[in-house]
Amino acid sequence: MPNPEYAAYQPAAPYFDLVREALGDLVDGEHFFDVITGETVYEVRYDVPGWPRIITGRVDLMAAFRGYVDGIALRSADKLVVHKTDDGTVVVIEYEVHGTILATGVKYDNRFCSIVRIENRKIAHWRDYMDSLAAWNALTAQARG
Repeated sequence: MPNPEYAAYQPAAPYFDLVREALGDLVDGEHFFDVITGETVYEVRYDVPGWPRIITGRVDLMAAFRGYVDGIALRSADKLVVHKTDDGTVVVIEYEVHGTILATGVKYDNRFCSIVRIENRKIAHWRDYMDSLAAWNALTAQARG
């Protein structure tokens, strides 16, 4: 049964489900937030207004994603490619997300590459790269008429 604590994050469910699929049995926990600890470092290698470059810990990451789901609703995540290295302690995942910018109704499609380091069957460090131009174009586009 899904954790009711995560209900508010439903607009990002395709992303969370894809990540959980990508990490498979390398980590313990049903949901993305179940495999994050109080010490996990989530680092993004791009600038997006309102999104910090480094987030530490589950509580702060959940707060950041709360802002994300207030602004973007994903309808799907796909094109997953998983590269396991270092006996599964480092996983590189490539994927795409597809959704809508809620304030404008503008279509949002983006590509990502994330490098995930796993320790003690949890995510210890996440480094994220994305198509910054795709995000910029979607976030700055005019509302649909």
